[in-house]
Amino acid sequence: MKRDVLIALMLIIAAAFVRLVIYCSPNTGERKHEPVKIINEESLWEAPDIAAVNDDEEGRMIKYGRQLIAQTSYYLGPKGRVMQVSNGMNCQNCHLDAGTRPWGNNYGGVASTYPKFRERSGTIESVEKKINDCIERSLNGKAIDSAGKEMRAMVAYMQWLGKNVPKGHKPLGTGIVNLEYLDRPANPNNGKEIFIAKCQRCHNADGQGKLDSTGLGYTYPPLWGKNSYNIGAGIYRLSKFAGYVKDNMPYNEADHSKSQLANEEAWDVAAFVNSQPRPGKDISHDWPVTSTKPVDNPFGPYSDTFSEHQHKYGPFKPINERKATVRR
Repeated sequence: MKRDVLIALMLIIAAAFVRLVIYCSPNTGERKHEPVKIINEESLWEAPDIAAVNDDEEGRMIKYGRQLIAQTSYYLGPKGRVMQVSNGMNCQNCHLDAGTRPWGNNYGGVASTYPKFRERSGTIESVEKKINDCIERSLNGKAIDSAGKEMRAMVAYMQWLGKNVPKGHKPLGTGIVNLEYLDRPANPNNGKEIFIAKCQRCHNADGQGKLDSTGLGYTYPPLWGKNSYNIGAGIYRLSKFAGYVKDNMPYNEADHSKSQLANEEAWDVAAFVNSQPRPGKDISHDWPVTSTKPVDNPFGPYSDTFSEHQHKYGPFKPINERKATVRR
């Protein structure tokens, strides 16, 4: 009797072992698993491989989110197939390669740093708020439903991009580089010459960019005018624009290791572009604590005595030194 029980027990254990081996063995029907590479603040951020995303409900949402970033106008533009809420630019016109290029204003640090407090709104912001801010400001559009499919897809994509970044970390290569301030104001007239020499072949002499082959979105976006970003966009600050073009422009010719622009040229072309006409926006609720405004925020009121002109074009060093003194 005891012997029979022992044999039955051994058979149960053997069967369980076989099931475990079969479960763990690779086969074509299993989910794809990309090798995990943990990225910290010292290592350059790299986007995970989109080809490793599974073709299941979660994977399809991630892929749709990427499409929305890369072809925003096709889905959400003036002739968008889903809704018509934006100006015809694509998110990736500013967030290069669908937000995956190192130093290209990518999304690598979004999942790890949001939700977070932002001084511009004076509130703790979610990823959804960040996305709608971009739609309303950089795409000069209307906010979309935070619970809708399109928002959920873009959030899923950004969370997937940052899946290997520890919470609270901002990896190297994310955001926009901070250039050293000039000892003089940025000069729009110098910037015009730089624009003619290095920018207008893509963005056209009138700054209105070039449409893609579909005619629905832009390969090279308009840098001013009614179809460009409005005055509430982050890139309307000279430091953001200058840092961005320093690392990324001319497109596909420059990168962080081989810039095509000197620092002064980046500041000056930023001054030229952001001195051109563009859509307005109600920004009266931005920066509710005036002392937290960045030195290059071009709209008063301020907690210092520097003019709006200096806050827009610089020199920024005296403003920054004043802010540092007040903080002490």
